[in-house]
Amino acid sequence: MGVISISETPLHVLAVDDSNIDRKLIERLLKTFSYHVTAVDSGIKALEFLGLQDVENFQSFSPSPEVEVNLVITDYCMPGMTGFELLRKIKESKSLKDIPVVIMSSDNIPARINRCLEEGAEEFFLKPVRMSDVDKLKPYLSKNERKTTDEEECVSNDSSGAMDDDDGGGGNDGVEARSDEDEQIEKDQSLLILPP
Repeated sequence: MGVISISETPLHVLAVDDSNIDRKLIERLLKTFSYHVTAVDSGIKALEFLGLQDVENFQSFSPSPEVEVNLVITDYCMPGMTGFELLRKIKESKSLKDIPVVIMSSDNIPARINRCLEEGAEEFFLKPVRMSDVDKLKPYLSKNERKTTDEEECVSNDSSGAMDDDDGGGGNDGVEARSDEDEQIEKDQSLLILPP
């Protein structure tokens, strides 16, 4: 039976904005919550960072094994590739589609906001982004972290031969209860992360 320890690595947020001032602001706000932040100035650089192999044709997505991104927050209006286009590329990718994406914009245009939310954005923030906005990201980050932990646990259980049940439903009730409890503990601990 594999035991997964709670990672001490801070959650990783990819911040995308062509404005240097806005990029520094969002980076500073995210770091106050002890998130690890990578900031880039375009959607294309964001896709490259996420492991896009063929930037010109937007074809082959394969996430970098050494880089794990827990959330992407992007400006809507950027030259070259908008935040909406970045959102769509992420959601179209089998390997990236589960990464939560948040869009930010200075423009309060309801049709734009609705379109982004319909395409899979978790949130749409109006600039300037505030501390209360960043606080709204916690559920998406903890949900994404738990999903990764569940996947690791599943791999660990498969490799140890712990699932001998043909129907997969019986005999694992104790493991399921423990897993739910572990998830709650992780959630509670992620809310208590203090800056170093």
